[in-house]
Amino acid sequence: MTTIEDEDERLLARMGYTELRREFTKWSTVSYAISILGVLGSVPATFGSPIAVGGPATAVWAWFIGSTMAMCIASSVAELVSAYPTAGGMYFVAKHVVPPEHVAIWAWVIGWCNFLGQAAGVASLAYSVSQMILAAVVMTSGQHHDGGHSFTPNAVQTVLLAILILCLFGIVCSLTTKALHRVVLWFAPINVLASIGICIALLVLTPNKQSAKWVFTQVTDGSGWGNRGFSFLLGFLSVAWTMTDYDGTTHMSEETHDAAMRGPLAIRLAILVSGLVGWMLTITFCFCLTDSESILNSATGLPVAQIFLNAGGRVGGTAMWFFVVLIQFFTGCSAMLANARMTYAFARDNGLPFSAHLSRINPHTSTPTNAVWLVVTFCACLNLIGIGSRRTIYSIFNITAPALDLSYVAVIVARRVYEGRGTVAPFAAGPYTLGRWSKLFNAVACFWVLFISVILFFPTHWPVDAANMNYAVVVAAAIALFSFGWWWISGRGHFNGSRPVRLEE
Repeated sequence: MTTIEDEDERLLARMGYTELRREFTKWSTVSYAISILGVLGSVPATFGSPIAVGGPATAVWAWFIGSTMAMCIASSVAELVSAYPTAGGMYFVAKHVVPPEHVAIWAWVIGWCNFLGQAAGVASLAYSVSQMILAAVVMTSGQHHDGGHSFTPNAVQTVLLAILILCLFGIVCSLTTKALHRVVLWFAPINVLASIGICIALLVLTPNKQSAKWVFTQVTDGSGWGNRGFSFLLGFLSVAWTMTDYDGTTHMSEETHDAAMRGPLAIRLAILVSGLVGWMLTITFCFCLTDSESILNSATGLPVAQIFLNAGGRVGGTAMWFFVVLIQFFTGCSAMLANARMTYAFARDNGLPFSAHLSRINPHTSTPTNAVWLVVTFCACLNLIGIGSRRTIYSIFNITAPALDLSYVAVIVARRVYEGRGTVAPFAAGPYTLGRWSKLFNAVACFWVLFISVILFFPTHWPVDAANMNYAVVVAAAIALFSFGWWWISGRGHFNGSRPVRLEE
């Protein structure tokens, strides 16, 4: 151990992991953390939901409140992963906050929730990029004499294009860590600068903008539940879907210099920057919502695409839309990178089928390419469901935020419940800590995740029927049954949480 000079490698070696190369710097880590949230891509993709159910003020204030709560969750996650900066993320931390007899089952469930939640997120990002590209085709296509567009995408086209996009994600994520560092370094600057430029362009080019009073105070009952307050709560879908996967940066810890400090700081900075930029975009879109009914029912399939088209025409609107698609593609690459690294870490701890194969490091790239292409294949299979039922695929996508956030909260709760009791290795705070504010942040994070998870499982429209039912709760139940069922059938016989920590010599 005396030959290990880098403190990151010393800590990782004690945990039994010394296989990846550290090439990510402070700036590429921050850029990665911002890009995995990708507000310029995600806000346009989800903007229609809060507007439809609760009106402009719902979209604006739900984003503000949700971003504030996201900072509490992200700060709590950052404190935990600062102590144990590994590609495994939260499932590995579980080993250090629960008693030895419970480690395996806790790590197993948290690991599977994290893996499946991230996979659903990656699949949804590929699907949304596909929708955005096809929306651009609609924007540039000719119009019939009745005002309709000459091209209307169908489910098969959307899914097949999404699978092609997943393959492109996979190619990017199969690069060497040094190449990834050079590429990721540009993700955040393009995201932020393009967002500012688009907001200025929309506000200048859009005629007859809505009033500030309408934007900031108009709450409607578009859900049909008969209560504007409840419709407002349903508007949290956009921010919940966007402001999650906080531990994505953690999964790159073993490829980051000074990960115990830079990772947590990048997570919090990403929430701050993305929260402000996302709020700016949401407010701008609301001001430009000149005819809400026609925009929400746009032939493009995405209301923001119609806002761009109304403001900039076919050429200007498509030019602005190009940056939205580009940023969403960046977000998809970042999300797949996190999912692949988590898959690799879970496999090396024997948590997946064919773990020996999935945990192999490619000798040419020194990265886990087998794990990358497993994620590509699995997400492609999820997207194929969209050919048969768009409602079902949306339900699978909607499980992303609850699955990820509940996996975070499970570790936070475990730390507090079992605090002071015997664990495999006592929890030792890392260089980043919330100090005396830790318990308060943890309490707010747990309350919010439990509250918003219940809201996100509700159908967004009333009366409820087979067509508008929110099947996310069914998907969540299926994930739970799968995770626990496989544990009793197979997992408990070979999975013990993670490799044992070794004492320094």
